[in-house]
Formats: sequence, C-alpha cells, structure tokens
Amino acid sequence: MEWRILFTTLGVIFLAEMGDKTQLAAMTMAAESKRPWEVFLGASLALAAVSALGVLVGSVLGSYIPLTWVRRVAALAFILIGILILTDRF
Repeated sequence: MEWRILFTTLGVIFLAEMGDKTQLAAMTMAAESKRPWEVFLGASLALAAVSALGVLVGSVLGSYIPLTWVRRVAALAFILIGILILTDRF
C-alpha cells in the first residue's frame, strides 16, 4: 500500500467536496427527512460508486490516452460546467 497516494487522495477529495452541491444536498435531505443515518449511508454509497466509476474510467483512459490530454479534457469540462452554472443552465 502506498500511504502517500492514499493520504494525498483523501486530502484532495476531502477539500474538493467541502461545501459543494453534494454536501449541501445531503445537509438539506438530512434536515428534511430527520433521518441522518439513512442520508449518510445513501450519500456514502453514492460517493463510493461515483469514485469507483472515476477510478475505473481514469485507469482505462490512462492506458490509451496521454495524461496531458486527460488533464486538458478535464479542465475543459470544469470550465464548461462553471459557465453553465454561472448562466443557470446546469
């Protein structure tokens, strides 16, 4: 086990997820339902599934596409999503 990779990933994902729409949605759902453990379990499973999908796709793409192009496409996707959010289309 490469502990450095594990803790780097933990730190980066933790900071990236703080205050995002997912966290706000979980907060709202827990407040509305009054069932925080069910919301926690559902949110945890969803994050694990999305993370697994990201790791799988990243592993496959990394085998066929140079990392530089993966980063460029990811950067463009973030810019596009940002523009869509700013224009209330996302």
